[in-house]
Amino acid sequence: METKENIVLIHRKVALVGNPNSGKSTLFNALTGMHQKTGNFPGVTVDKKTATVKRQFEKKTFSLHYTDLPGTYSLYPKSLDEVVASRVLTESENEDKPDLVVIVADATNLKRSLFLAGQIIDFNIPCILALNMIDEAEKADFHIDKDRLSNRLGIPIVEVSARHKVGIEQLEKLICGEANEPSYRFIDVSHIAGEAQDLIKKEINPDLKDYQALHKAHRLFESNKEWREKLAAVGFSPSGAQAEESLLRYNIIGEHIKVCTGKKAERPPLNKKLDKVLTHKTWGYVFFLLIMLIIFQSIFFLAKFPMDWIQSGFGFLQTFCTQKFPPGILTDLFVNGILAGLSGVVVFIPQIALLFFFIGILEDSGYMARVTFIMDKLMRKIGLHGRSVIPLMSGMACAVPAIMSTRTISNWKERIITIMVTPLMSCSARLPVYTLLISLVIPNQIVGGIFNTQGLALMGLYLIGFVSAITAAWVISLIMKAKEKSWFIMELPVYRMPKWSNVFYTIFEKVKVFLLDAGKIIVAVAVILWMLSAYGPGEEFQKTQLGIISLKTNVPKNLAANPASSDHEKLLAKNYLADSLIWDFQYKKLVSKKLELSYAGHLGKLIEPVIHPLGFDWKIGISIITSLAAREVFVGTMSTIYGTVNLKERMKQEHDPKTGLPVYTLATGISLMLFYAFAMQCMSTIAVVRRETKSWKWPLIQFTYMGVLAYLASFIAYHILK
Repeated sequence: METKENIVLIHRKVALVGNPNSGKSTLFNALTGMHQKTGNFPGVTVDKKTATVKRQFEKKTFSLHYTDLPGTYSLYPKSLDEVVASRVLTESENEDKPDLVVIVADATNLKRSLFLAGQIIDFNIPCILALNMIDEAEKADFHIDKDRLSNRLGIPIVEVSARHKVGIEQLEKLICGEANEPSYRFIDVSHIAGEAQDLIKKEINPDLKDYQALHKAHRLFESNKEWREKLAAVGFSPSGAQAEESLLRYNIIGEHIKVCTGKKAERPPLNKKLDKVLTHKTWGYVFFLLIMLIIFQSIFFLAKFPMDWIQSGFGFLQTFCTQKFPPGILTDLFVNGILAGLSGVVVFIPQIALLFFFIGILEDSGYMARVTFIMDKLMRKIGLHGRSVIPLMSGMACAVPAIMSTRTISNWKERIITIMVTPLMSCSARLPVYTLLISLVIPNQIVGGIFNTQGLALMGLYLIGFVSAITAAWVISLIMKAKEKSWFIMELPVYRMPKWSNVFYTIFEKVKVFLLDAGKIIVAVAVILWMLSAYGPGEEFQKTQLGIISLKTNVPKNLAANPASSDHEKLLAKNYLADSLIWDFQYKKLVSKKLELSYAGHLGKLIEPVIHPLGFDWKIGISIITSLAAREVFVGTMSTIYGTVNLKERMKQEHDPKTGLPVYTLATGISLMLFYAFAMQCMSTIAVVRRETKSWKWPLIQFTYMGVLAYLASFIAYHILK
C-alpha cells in the first residue's frame, strides 16, 4: 500500500481461474480492456496473459494486476497448463500467487465448476465466485439462488455475462472490497489420509490447513523419491485419496445444487436439433466440408476487389517514387526492394482477414467445439487424442501457437505425435503462396453453376494438409510405443450468435501480427535480397550494369501515346512505338541477365540442379531459400526478384531462355504448391518445437521427413503433369 497527499494506492494481484469454455478469457477481456500483455510463466512456455488497471473505490485507488490462468478442472494437474494454474494457486513462494482469486463458473453447468471452486475454498484462498453466462442459464429456465449459495460456500458470489458486460461493475466492487478468506471449509478432509497429513504438518509446516497438507502429500509423492517412501510407509495412496476426496466433493456439490437451484438446466431445443445434424457420424463431416468449401470460395471471390485496389495503390506509389525521387542506389533499394517486398505482404491482408473472420465466427458460435467432438473418434483410430484436434485446427491459422496448445495433452506419446504433424496443416502463412500460384496456373472458371475452380483448388490444398497430417500421425503412432492411456472430456457450449466485437478484435490482432511479424522479416529479407541482386562478381556483370545505365539514358520518346492529326505524325508514332518495343525488349533482357550474374543468381544456380527435377528454376530456388525464414516470404522475394508489385502478370510473362516455353505451367505451379504444402519452411515453428520438446532431436526429424515428403510429392506431380 502506498500513500501520497492523502491518496491511498492499494496494489492487488487478482487471478482469474476456471474450467475450459467457462468464458474466463472473455471476462478477463471485459475487466481489462486494451491493457493486456502476453508473456510466459517463469520456467515454462505456457502463455501468461496479464493486465494492470486502476479503479477508484471508496476514496481509494486500486492498482489491479490481473492474470488469466490457464483453464483447469482441478488442482490435481494432468497437463502442463493445469500444472501452471495449480502451482500459482497453491505455492506460497510462487511470484504470481494472487491476493484474490476470481473463480469463473459456467452458470449453465454449475456442478463441474463447483468442484474446482471447492478445492480453492479448502485451500483457504480469498476468492469470489463469478457465475458467468447467467443470461443463458435464465433462458434455459435455470435459476440460481446466489445469496443462499454464497452463505453455504462462505464466499461472495456475483452474477455476470462477460459477453454482454453485465455485472462487471458489481464484480469490480467486490474485487476492490475486503479480500477475506472463505468463512468455512467446503468439505472435511481430516479423515482422508490423516497420517500422511500429520506427517506433512510435522516435518514441513504445522500451520498448514488439512487440505493444504493433503495436496502437499500428493505433490511430494509424485516429485520426491524420499517423500514417496515416507508417505507409502504410512499407507498413503494418491489415487485412493483423490478418489475419496472427489466422491465427497460431488456429494456436497449435489446438496448445494439441490438446495440453491431451481429447475435443472436443459440445453435449448434448437441446440438439440442442430447437434443431431452437426455431430452426426456422417452428416457432421459433410456439413464441416461444406462450411470449409464456402469459406475458401469466399476467400477468392470477396478478397479479389480489395486486393486489386491495394495492388493498384502500390503500383501508383512505385511509379510516383521512380519519377519523383533522384535516380540512384537508395531509390532503387526503396522502389525495387522495400516497396516490392512489402506489396507481397499487404496485398494479402484481405484474404488473411477473411480467413480469421470465418474462424472467429466458427469459434464464437460454438461450432468449432463440435468439430473437435466429431473428430475425436477419427483421431483415436490413428493414435491421437481428442484434444489433438484443437492444435490441428489451430494449425490452420499458425503452427506456433497450435504447437504450444499441445500442452493440454497429458499423454507424452500423443503430444509428441501432435507436435510432429501439426505443421502439415495449411497455415495462414501458406495462403499468400497458394493464392498467387492458384491465380497463376488454375483457370478462373465456374463448375456446377456455383463453384469456382480456384476456390476448389484452395480447399484441395487444405484437405491435402489435413489428410497428410492424420496419415503421418498414424505412421508415427505405429513406430512410437507407449502404454499410457488417456481420456477426452469436453463440454459442448450452447450455440450462440457470435459476439462481433470479439470477432473483429481477433481479426485486428491476427492481421497486426501478420503485418508486423511477417512484415519485419520480409523487409529484412527484401533488403538483403536486393543487395544480392544489385551486385555481382566479374566483368560480365559490370558490363551488363553499364548496358542498363546506357539504355536508361536513351529512353525513346513514345509519341504513339499522343493523338496523331496527320499521316506523317501517324507514321512517326508507329516508328516510335517500334523503337519503344525494341528498347523494352533489350532492357528486360539486360535486367534478366544482370540478375542471373548477380550474387543472388549464383546462389540460385548453385541449388538449381537439385530443384530442376521438380520443375523449378534458379529464381524459384532463391525464393525457397529465403522463405525458410517464413513461408509468406516467398511472395515478397519473387516481387523483389522481378522488381514489380504486379507480380502475377510478370510471372505469366516469364519464359525459359533455353526452351522459350512459359516457366509457370500447370505442372510447375502444382509442383510448387505441393512443395509448400509439405515442406517445413518456417524457422519459428522449428524453434517452438525445440522449446516444447526440449531437444533438437524432434525438430530435426520433423524437418527431414517433411522435406522428403515435399520433394517426393513435387517430383511425382511435376512428372505426371508435364
